[in-house]
Amino acid sequence: MGRLYWLSEEEWARIEPYLPRGRRGAHRVDDRRVISGIVHMLKIGARWRDCPPEYGPYTTIYNRFNRWSKQGVWEDIFYALTGKSVVVSTTAVDSTHIKAHRSAAGAKGGTSNAIGRSRGGRTTKIHAITDALGRPIALSITPGQAHDLVGAAMLLERIPTPKQLLADRAYDATKLRDWLSERGCETVIPPNPTRKHPHAYDKVAYRARNLVERMFCRLKDFRRIATRYDKRADIFLATIFLVASITWWLN
Repeated sequence: MGRLYWLSEEEWARIEPYLPRGRRGAHRVDDRRVISGIVHMLKIGARWRDCPPEYGPYTTIYNRFNRWSKQGVWEDIFYALTGKSVVVSTTAVDSTHIKAHRSAAGAKGGTSNAIGRSRGGRTTKIHAITDALGRPIALSITPGQAHDLVGAAMLLERIPTPKQLLADRAYDATKLRDWLSERGCETVIPPNPTRKHPHAYDKVAYRARNLVERMFCRLKDFRRIATRYDKRADIFLATIFLVASITWWLN
């Protein structure tokens, strides 16, 4: 097969310090090879049992991904790499719908699996805030019918308030504008057509909002994100965190 490792030596050196250590039991299989197998499977979207043998037993690949997803390892790595305590000057927020495959139904445990009904059928919505370079700095998921403002509130809790926020008119809500203004954040949001007194906004700055849309396109290059196959919401969100870390924050 082609390239075995998805991470270069330099990229591996950045991610390795954040991996769990000190687990008792048999000697752990090479983490770099296992994570490369995980990323390969997230990219191609095939069944875990179809993982190429060069990465090792598929059960090891799946179990490592599943266990670390539930432990929040991929989320911790993402926010460690992004520097979540750093104030970002210009940000953009948006969301995108993901079609849920029929295999994603039937999650057990009584917790929400973040799958809802929208015009596209059974969907999950990914919410994201990106920095001025189009790199995601906060991510969350909701059922597909959830309003964008719900996702925005979840995201803004994860990071320091930015200096400027770009968003489309779906985020044109007085409550959000006032909340950001009180914290010194400039909102660059076109007014909703239903407003009687439309507000002005920086149309030049607003052009940069397409960066967040391009970010979603790159996320969906990974087939296990473009279509949701996972029953559990935490597993699907972990997939997004891992892909976002490797795609934008290890280079």
